[in-house]
Amino acid sequence: MMSELIQPTHLKRKAVVYIRQSTPHQVVNNQESLRLQYALRERACELGWHEADIDVIDADLGLSGASAALRSGFKELVGRVGLSEVGLILSIDVTRLARNCSDWYPLLDICGLRECLIADRDGVYDPGSANGRLLLGLKGTISELELHTIRSRLTAGLIAKAKRGELALTLPVGLKRDPSGVVLKDPNLAVQERLSLVFGLFLKVRTIAKVMRTLNGRGLDLPRQDRHGDLHWTRATVSAVSCILKNPAYAGAFVYGRTRIRAAARDDRSSVKVARPIDEWRIVVKDRYPAYIDWPTYEKIRNIVSDNRAEYMRTKTRGAPRDGELLLHGIAWCARCGHKMYVRYKGGGEYVCNHLRLPFRIAHVPARKSRARRRCCVWRVPERIGTCRTRCPVARAPGPESESTRRCAKMPNATSSVPDMLQLWRNDSSIVSIRITVLSQPNSSVVGRAR
Repeated sequence: MMSELIQPTHLKRKAVVYIRQSTPHQVVNNQESLRLQYALRERACELGWHEADIDVIDADLGLSGASAALRSGFKELVGRVGLSEVGLILSIDVTRLARNCSDWYPLLDICGLRECLIADRDGVYDPGSANGRLLLGLKGTISELELHTIRSRLTAGLIAKAKRGELALTLPVGLKRDPSGVVLKDPNLAVQERLSLVFGLFLKVRTIAKVMRTLNGRGLDLPRQDRHGDLHWTRATVSAVSCILKNPAYAGAFVYGRTRIRAAARDDRSSVKVARPIDEWRIVVKDRYPAYIDWPTYEKIRNIVSDNRAEYMRTKTRGAPRDGELLLHGIAWCARCGHKMYVRYKGGGEYVCNHLRLPFRIAHVPARKSRARRRCCVWRVPERIGTCRTRCPVARAPGPESESTRRCAKMPNATSSVPDMLQLWRNDSSIVSIRITVLSQPNSSVVGRAR
């Protein structure tokens, strides 16, 4: 059965049959739909094409039409149309070509430019004519709306069940679901004790890496479960400890929507799953599971883990305390601008303001300026925070010592504690960067006492 839209110029080109099914499950089970799509070769023969001039593109079987990013068959089709190799595109329904208008309308534009026709079960359309473009545009818009409707229908019941906390999500190790659907703690006491030990160790040492090193140093493995739910014990790793500490199920909470899908930055990359912040979780139902820790303790652990990430310029977190001679690593703040001061050991230990470290700003202490603007204080520490001796003429106080080593009246004395000194730093706007000399050994008991 010929169509009046088909001209000899179209018959000189190829007829392409595009075949697609959305999921691998449909490819395996919906064999009748697949057979109907391959039977479109006969439809092309009825429209006037020879068997040798009919090509089949079925590279997109099992891929959704919501995006053309991973559909190599659709990209091949568009490329061949752009090269004027295709005179007719056949599909069981135009929704098989694209369910996204951002992919659908560019195909209509290039088909209209290269005089390529589009056909489905209902008829043949010319994208270059006003009527043909109108009909194809309406079908494309309806197919995009239909995709949204299908998704909403599938997820409406799931969301309603999740809001009640009754959705059967995969449980972490240490929690079991009985045949009636009630969640209980794992009856294996070794699993319960090891999980409780992980939480107790973290609240004591306050870093994930230290928990891992402590467990491995004692020869204590962590319980893990494979995809079949079978329990086995493995050596502790940072990721395993982190998964235990960050999972809200151990705090007795049912949580749905902890992650989101982030679109790929490039067409050759697939979308990735990223974690949401705790305040953006979609559904949280507390006291739903038997808890290993309470919710305030869980929030405390999450805050400590987040604060241990040394990403001050992006998230304003201070980082975990490190080894070194300086006592106030991660807790010293600039009194002038309020930003955290980072540690630098080049040329001796010193604290440098993160804000003044930014490009086109002064690096730290304005040493190249006049003596009246220099505000660098040298702290000598025998065992505790010691006496400040400064060469700064602005902060200098009268005394019997020489001008270069006079004691600063604004600084604490040798008996001052770390919190007192921190309070002084925050109240004194003249201190921008502080250079410290520690007389005790680097690995002595005084190191790290500030935190």
